[in-house]
Amino acid sequence: MSKKKPAAFTPFANEADVAGIGDLMLENRVDRITISGDVDLTADMPGLDKARRLHALLGEIVAALEARELPDALPPPEIKTIDNPFA
Repeated sequence: MSKKKPAAFTPFANEADVAGIGDLMLENRVDRITISGDVDLTADMPGLDKARRLHALLGEIVAALEARELPDALPPPEIKTIDNPFA
């Protein structure tokens, strides 16, 4: 049985990449990574595989942050409200 190679996820590289592990989603942004959902890390081989994938992704995120000059804090994201086009 061959393992499918996961799609490339370069932290903070764009506004498009999403990586999924179980129902956990890591969404790429140029200034933040949004993590939402959940994943069960079960005490079996599939759980170990998910844990390794999560560990690898978080390691890449930490390395990308450590390689940058970081501000003390980012301002909150700008939220825009638009009129409902279906109303």
